[in-house]
Amino acid sequence: MKQKIKKSGVNYIPTIGLEIHAELKTKSKMFCSSLNDPLEQHPNVNICPICMGHPGTLPVANKVAIKEVQKVGLALHCTLALFSKFDRKNYFYPDLPKGYQISQYDLPFCKEGYLDILGKRIRITRIHLEEDAGKLIHPAGADYSLVDFNRAGVPLMELVTEPDIATGKEAMAFAKELQTLLRYLSASDANMDKGQMRIEANVSIRPEGAEKLGTKVEVKNINSFRSVEQAIAFETARQLTIVKAGEQVIQETRGWDDVKKETFSQREKEEAHFYRYFPEPDLPPFRFTKEELDGLKSEIPELPWQRRERFGREYGLGEKEIEVFVQQKDIGEYFEKVVSELGQGLAPVKLQKLIKLSSNYILTDLMGLLQKASVEGEDFLITPENFAELVLLIEKGEITSSIAKQVLKEMFGKGGDPSQIIQDKGLAQVSDTASIEKIAKEIIKNNPKAVEDFKKGKENALQFLVGQLMAQTKGTVHPDTAKTILQSLL
Repeated sequence: MKQKIKKSGVNYIPTIGLEIHAELKTKSKMFCSSLNDPLEQHPNVNICPICMGHPGTLPVANKVAIKEVQKVGLALHCTLALFSKFDRKNYFYPDLPKGYQISQYDLPFCKEGYLDILGKRIRITRIHLEEDAGKLIHPAGADYSLVDFNRAGVPLMELVTEPDIATGKEAMAFAKELQTLLRYLSASDANMDKGQMRIEANVSIRPEGAEKLGTKVEVKNINSFRSVEQAIAFETARQLTIVKAGEQVIQETRGWDDVKKETFSQREKEEAHFYRYFPEPDLPPFRFTKEELDGLKSEIPELPWQRRERFGREYGLGEKEIEVFVQQKDIGEYFEKVVSELGQGLAPVKLQKLIKLSSNYILTDLMGLLQKASVEGEDFLITPENFAELVLLIEKGEITSSIAKQVLKEMFGKGGDPSQIIQDKGLAQVSDTASIEKIAKEIIKNNPKAVEDFKKGKENALQFLVGQLMAQTKGTVHPDTAKTILQSLL
């Protein structure tokens, strides 16, 4: 759906294309054997004469990095090149030790693909491979900058889309889906907060019905998905203001200020000829056979959109539940192992009930414990077999939801069989009506105000008394049983 912006009776259509960089998760850098370690905190440790551009050194291409980019291309329906090469992109910047970047210009490894998001197909122009630059550090209050070359030479994949995106929401959805794909392929961790994935948006506006696109402005420094949407929204509005004033939008590169929530001018946009591209003389071109490229297809795992479809078809889950299991792949795999343990010899209706129960407890209680554990450094010790057993105990009514939460917490920290934990801690559900009635009578006796309110027709009073009984029995009485007995006595 096109977003329309009105100006004096004329509708303007935003046109957006993305350029997304992702650092690949290889052991070594792109053209040398220096370690590719994004977690290294000490500056200028993972460097060598090759990635530092010393005279007389020669690069050697990282075969694994090339293969990873080709697999990304296959997953995104790209045409893989049978012939490709690297090029020199010449420019001077303090964090570029060679004074040029080895990149790809006219013969990328992948071209003409697509990714479907929000019911819309976004075409992909190209996916190519290059080396990353170093990192500039600007100490607060200092009149100098420092350079860390650990990142210089790290394999960097760049994906360029066609200008098929119409809103910030679409751009954000595309970037999120690409991040998920890169993680499924184990090509990149793609953490934006660590700079492993960086997004640039090319934004322009044009009158509705006009074929010619407006003047393109490139927005850089976008470091979160929310900022993608915000930056595009701001830049679209900025350009509309300029057009309304009868002025021309200037083709330039702008940065995104995440504090002020606005773009700012950096420099006029460079054209390709400014970089003086020419074939990299120190690297031979690459030739691939169709058989080699077809062989990569067997290495492509189940992809995010395939998992969405399968989880809906096989497990009957809702969109929100499926999305969590797709985005958090390890949680989705754990869920499937639990279902596998539950599904032995059960009727479909019974199994579906257990699947829904498992999903609910995983997405609420278990994930809550996982988030707490990630902060406190605890281990996750619940096996799928033991989780499945806990779900069966809940479904059979042998433990209440309250007890299940207690048992789950105990299992999380120490592992173990849920039945044994219930027995050791005396958490088995109480079903002795006489003993429950005895406790209920005491609660009625000690809460005359609630009893009086109940008799006046206040339903909340009964819920209060049920809560008192549940607390006194430490959750070992089923809430329905407690309610029935209290109603009878009252």
